[in-house]
Amino acid sequence: MRRLALIALPYIWLLALFLVPFLIVLKISLSDLALARPPYVPQWNFGDGWDALKAFFGSLDLENFVFLSEDDLYWRAYISSLKIALISTLITLLVGFPMAYGIARSPEEWRPTLLMLIILPFWTSFLIRVYAWMGILSKEGLLNQFLLWLGLIGEPLTILNTNTAVYIAIVYTYLPFMILPIYAALDRLDDSLLEAAEDLGCSRIQAFWLITVPLARNGVIAGCFLVFIPAIGEVIIPSLMGGSGTLMIGKVLWEEFFSNRDWPVASAVAIILLLILIIPIILFQRNEQNQREAER
Repeated sequence: MRRLALIALPYIWLLALFLVPFLIVLKISLSDLALARPPYVPQWNFGDGWDALKAFFGSLDLENFVFLSEDDLYWRAYISSLKIALISTLITLLVGFPMAYGIARSPEEWRPTLLMLIILPFWTSFLIRVYAWMGILSKEGLLNQFLLWLGLIGEPLTILNTNTAVYIAIVYTYLPFMILPIYAALDRLDDSLLEAAEDLGCSRIQAFWLITVPLARNGVIAGCFLVFIPAIGEVIIPSLMGGSGTLMIGKVLWEEFFSNRDWPVASAVAIILLLILIIPIILFQRNEQNQREAER
């Protein structure tokens, strides 16, 4: 009974906060738009009886999903979100791996301070940090003023309201999620393996690629998933930093739900986005399971 109670608590938590909301969103995605409150039909009350329940399920349809397949706006938004998330994840990896490696190779007394500097931005509101980047990347911002002062440019660059600004904001925001798991993997690296490789004739660069990178693979995979999964559904960054040409599915979902008040279509968009995210989530869970089994 104790084991059952221990296991039941997280399952009840998942049931209440994931499965039930998912079923509600799924039901809305199979409904039709209506000028009412809530803005969809059909609706069913527990006191209507079984006949009403049968009629309720009979009135559900897949028209919203058919509409999404016929309108190329949504598919272009999904493809654009995947592209932005993949490129942002790659850039974050290229920036985060050297930082994690530098922290892992630094003296032990400096590592807590360096890790605190990585986590320090989380002490500030996410919106404040995004607005700060808007001030930095605008035409009158600090970056353009600095480049003009150096004489590297003759006129201010247009960075804000472009995909470049979206990439910069995503990389900055999710960089700690890449650094921390890579650092955790590199911190467990046995230095004697590198010394043995060098004694056997490997250069430092060869030892890095043959020893350090393979042993950091689990941290790299975890960091990539932790960046890619939230980046693909990002809403605030493309809304504030991206322009009219920046198309991401999170932004489309927000506009459908709050601006157009088309809850059924917005729910269908959310269901497809969740199905897309299930693949990296399953891969991430398998990687974590394989890592735990390897540590045993």
